[in-house]
Amino acid sequence: MSNKMDIQPLINMINPMLKGSLYTVQLFFVTLLISLPLGLCVTFLYTGRWIIIRKITGFYVLIMRGTPLLLQMFFVYFGLPFIPVIGPYLKFDAFTSAAIAFILNYAAYFAEIFRGGLLAIDRGQHEAAKVLGLTHFQTTYKIVLPQMFRVTLPSVSNEALILVKDTALITVLALHDLLSVSRTIVNATASFVPFIVAGVFYLIMSYIVTVFFHALERKFSYE
Repeated sequence: MSNKMDIQPLINMINPMLKGSLYTVQLFFVTLLISLPLGLCVTFLYTGRWIIIRKITGFYVLIMRGTPLLLQMFFVYFGLPFIPVIGPYLKFDAFTSAAIAFILNYAAYFAEIFRGGLLAIDRGQHEAAKVLGLTHFQTTYKIVLPQMFRVTLPSVSNEALILVKDTALITVLALHDLLSVSRTIVNATASFVPFIVAGVFYLIMSYIVTVFFHALERKFSYE
């Protein structure tokens, strides 16, 4: 009986934190699944032939990487609705605003990572592909992209780990994510334990992400 009484407070603490972690996990997957292909598209535009497109995408990358993610969240949530004429159509709920800011921010970082991967590929391989009669699309899909992914996987993995921790920023938009719930429980119980439990949750998520990307690195390893 006493054991149950000892465990019950811990259960009462973990249950709301599990619910709060859903926001964290949802934001992580939404951001990663959309920002990765978006970042790849930005990379090809950034390194393309049209100088105007390169300038526009370069400015986008500069803004996203040069300003704090927290500020970008505030702009999407509080600033967009004040834009004349179209403002009322750009009013989003807190989670959607956070997701938009995260996606645009991380797409810019992934674009720079992928650009570095493209620059690491020897231009001679493009010439060899032409000699073999491959089209530009075939060269990109069969030769360039696999090598680029192999080169950039460690950096992408690092950004994914940063994303796990950055999701805690959504607490400023009054979303009941893992950190927000933990802080509420700490204030209610005057105990530091919820923050420790939250740290364990983040460590578990980071470990899962690390294992996943290590598996990908082994898959793309040619050695």
